[in-house]
Amino acid sequence: MRVISRFLMSASDPSHFPAPTLPEVAFLGRSNVGKSSVINSLLGAKVAKTSSTPGRTRSINFFEVRWPGKPRPELIFADLPGYGYAKVSREVSEQWPSFIEPYLNERSCLALCLALVDVNVPPQASDRQLLDFLESSGRPLVIVATKSDRLSGNQLGNAVRTMAQEYPRAHIVPYSARTGAGREELWQEIKVETENYAARL
Repeated sequence: MRVISRFLMSASDPSHFPAPTLPEVAFLGRSNVGKSSVINSLLGAKVAKTSSTPGRTRSINFFEVRWPGKPRPELIFADLPGYGYAKVSREVSEQWPSFIEPYLNERSCLALCLALVDVNVPPQASDRQLLDFLESSGRPLVIVATKSDRLSGNQLGNAVRTMAQEYPRAHIVPYSARTGAGREELWQEIKVETENYAARL
C-alpha cells in the first residue's frame, strides 16, 4: 500500500493535541522496541526520527496519512514516548502521565492501539501492564511483534506462541521493519479498525 504522509506536530500537553477530527492509530511500546522504524516502514518514508538511544521520544508525535489521489488526510499516526528505560530522567518520565494517560483514556478519535513488543525477548512486566491498561480501557488493540527478522521460521513460531499464551486476548502480527514482513497484514488491521471507527460516528 502506498500512502502519503507528513509530520503534523508534537505535543506534551493535552491542550496542544490536534483537533479530534480523524481516526488515530497510537503506537506504544518499550523504549527502543522500534516504534519509529515500524511507522517509517508502514509509511514508506523516514518521517519518524529513529535513534539508537532509548528514550528520545518525549512527546506524542502526530503524522497525517493520506491515500494517493485523495485530497485530504484519512487518518493520523500517533507515536507515543517509550517506557521502561531507566536512564530517562525522572523529571521527564514523571511528566508523561500528564499527557499520555489523558490521551489513552480520553481521546475520542483513538481508533486503534498498536502495542509493539520485541519478539526476541521474554515477556516483560511493563508490557503486561500496558496491555492490561489498554484492555481495561476497552480500546481496540493489536500486538505488533517487532524485529521478527532476527528469528528463524521455527524460532519465530515458538516466540509468537509464547507471546500468545502470555497475551491470549490480543491479535498478534509479527513484523519486520527491515524486510517489510507483516506490513500488509498490519495495514489491513489498521484499515479495518479505522473503518469501524468511522462507522460508529
